[in-house]
Amino acid sequence: MSKKLIIVLGPTAVGKTDYSIDLALKYGSPVISCDSRQIYREMTIGTAVPSKEQLAAVRHYFIQTKSVTDYYTAGKYEIEALALIRELFSQGHDTLVMTGGSMFYIDAVCNGIPDVPEADPELRARLTRRIKEEGPLNVAEDLKELDPEAYRSIDRSNGMRVLRALEVCLGTGKPFSSFARTQPRERDFQIEKIGISRPREELYRRIDARVDQMFRDGLIKEVRSLTQFRNLTALNTVGYKEVFTYLDNPDTVSLDQTIALVKQDTRHYAKRQMTWWRRDGDIRWINL
Repeated sequence: MSKKLIIVLGPTAVGKTDYSIDLALKYGSPVISCDSRQIYREMTIGTAVPSKEQLAAVRHYFIQTKSVTDYYTAGKYEIEALALIRELFSQGHDTLVMTGGSMFYIDAVCNGIPDVPEADPELRARLTRRIKEEGPLNVAEDLKELDPEAYRSIDRSNGMRVLRALEVCLGTGKPFSSFARTQPRERDFQIEKIGISRPREELYRRIDARVDQMFRDGLIKEVRSLTQFRNLTALNTVGYKEVFTYLDNPDTVSLDQTIALVKQDTRHYAKRQMTWWRRDGDIRWINL
């Protein structure tokens, strides 16, 4: 296969954006984002969307193209990203550059999402209300009986993951985990994965600096403007959920405590990202 997709991945704040832009300029490629939060147009500061200068350096796709009110999944991303990739290849590109830190989005492009039946809209609406009222962790307890394997493996704090697993269990009468794909889908192009890493202390300093800059840039104002959407899955993410707690409890939670918690939770997220990717022997790691 002569066509190649290069995926630049790595933990948050490691420097993927600049590295992918340099690579895209080298190959005459746009940058295809595979970030599950930068895709939302209402979320700018807290998702570290590329700067105006970075966006002007090379064309970017899937940056702020959806609304937080849209029901969007890794499965939908797989369909749209593959369609774009094939269109760009047909236009004459031999090498394309994709970058992001969303493990499920990257896995969807590389291996495909299992063919899981769509749920009944009424069931989805009912589960959505429950997650909104009770929280994803409480609703996820239903999976203990219905699908213990899914209960152990999914991120139970992620409302969308909990919703999807439960709606499949209840709608089909089969465990969500039974639909897991045993073989990856074949792609008609090569995939090269480049992992970007830095020494842990340096990465943590970069995370701290980024979080400080987010608050200086107006993260609290941005989060406050999204209050009406706070129960949507898109907003259940690091940087937003901590600020919502601060806004709810101004007399008991200080700004300094909130900033420190966002830094801590971001470091934990970076650790989860690295744990996920260390299982992938196909990644070529580059230390910056």
